[in-house]
Amino acid sequence: MKCKKCQSDDIKVIESRDVADEQAIRRRRMCNECGYRFTTYERVERPQLIVIKHDGTRQLFNRDKLLAGLYRACEKTPVTSLQLEHMVSDIEESLYACGDQEIGSSKIGELVMQRLSLLNEVAYVRFASVYRRFKDIASFEKELSHIRQQNRMLKSDLVED
Repeated sequence: MKCKKCQSDDIKVIESRDVADEQAIRRRRMCNECGYRFTTYERVERPQLIVIKHDGTRQLFNRDKLLAGLYRACEKTPVTSLQLEHMVSDIEESLYACGDQEIGSSKIGELVMQRLSLLNEVAYVRFASVYRRFKDIASFEKELSHIRQQNRMLKSDLVED
């Protein structure tokens, strides 16, 4: 590793800590030549996931694209960035755990929908309106009644426990 400022390779690690649910290590480094400090991240390299889109095209899974979509869905809601980061990490872990390198976009969408419905109803409906491509008010109302039914079942399960 070389210093980004002076190109020296005389670098030392001054601090290390786990980040991203212990999926990465954040290291603070310092150049012994010029004193420049910078941060690096180390994470286990996994095989690339390929997303099969609805039209049959394939593209690499992009965590940032998923996160950006969730940020849009969660605008002006009390959902925090940390909650979204955890959700995306959880979804990513689920995708790797299934063992397939190629995953349909519908599977990713369903994983997002499951988690969003528990996190925030408004964000869920926003995401669902784009994901499910609502054509009219009736399909939108149908999705809302589906959410209400799920919430009633969850609440009754919690009361029974």
